[in-house]
Amino acid sequence: MKIAFIIGARPNFVKAAPVISLFRKCHEFESFVVHTGQHFDQNMSSIFFDQLEMNKPEFNLNIGKGSHAVQTANIMIKIERILNIIQPQWIFVFGDVNSTLAAAIVAKKLNIKVSHIESGLRSFDMTMPEELNRILTDRISDLLFVTEKSGCENLRAEGVSDNKIFFVGNTMIDTLKNMLPRIEKSSILKDLKVYQNKYILVTLHRPHNVDNVNQLRLLIEKISELSFNNRIVWPIHPRISFSKLDLDSSKWTPLSPVGYIEFIKLMKNAAYIFTDSGGIQEESSFLGVPCFTLRNNTERPITCELGTNTIVSDNIMKNISLEFIKTRLDNIQYKTNIPLWDGQASIRIMNCFKEFTAA
Repeated sequence: MKIAFIIGARPNFVKAAPVISLFRKCHEFESFVVHTGQHFDQNMSSIFFDQLEMNKPEFNLNIGKGSHAVQTANIMIKIERILNIIQPQWIFVFGDVNSTLAAAIVAKKLNIKVSHIESGLRSFDMTMPEELNRILTDRISDLLFVTEKSGCENLRAEGVSDNKIFFVGNTMIDTLKNMLPRIEKSSILKDLKVYQNKYILVTLHRPHNVDNVNQLRLLIEKISELSFNNRIVWPIHPRISFSKLDLDSSKWTPLSPVGYIEFIKLMKNAAYIFTDSGGIQEESSFLGVPCFTLRNNTERPITCELGTNTIVSDNIMKNISLEFIKTRLDNIQYKTNIPLWDGQASIRIMNCFKEFTAA
């Protein structure tokens, strides 16, 4: 059976790596990897292939930057040609980026079946491009692999048949567990001259937080106030114009985007985290590191129920205090045994896929 794995952005690589590795080792499948190039520079793309020990993709579409419409349309045009060359029976798509939806639409038009890994997550915020991508991809997928129980509940509420839904766990955690020995050896803390539990980690990339300079400056000011005099380490996303920021060098350590190994090392040893990322909510909860998510919602409620995650909405952020942070840090329940986040999700995906396609 021919299978094409479609990846395009930094979060995809982490989710896809253990699945692709497993399928490549199985003689029952002929696997092809298609990189759309949605994330394309060294620190957002190629370093992940190197660190995650993924073979170079058979095809790279080199899409690059563009608006959501331009990027999605260009992926669709180019991936149609590639899928016609490969002629797979199935494609696998991951997460909720533009590459995910674009590939799923084209595959269905070509009568190729679609398997979606990380299905069913919902923020219920239709202003998020990722929410549109998730809902539409799930609606047309033939097989849906779910990371947490809320995903199953959401899909059933939307009328998806139970025989298409498989609760398998989180492949991001497979990657994290596999990489921990190499992560521990990273020298990034020494290089940055920061110490375990003596700094906080910040990541920001969502348009709501970073596209408006005044909003971004407000967040920087509030995070500075909430740092408890800890150093603030910030790998800055490429979409942010660093020249427009006025960071206090006595508090802030701004970085270019770092590799997966270096980033997880920073996450694992931080006192706490401010982020607007989805995946970081999951990884920090698994690692038992307190996380404050600078959004009005989350599509990953398990991280709040069992992990260390606290949603900090716009209204809360305006009036947030050191006492709020301290109270949350003092009262967080470190429950890291999230169901099926055990490093075996990829194996369950392969087993479920074999059973489903053999039926």
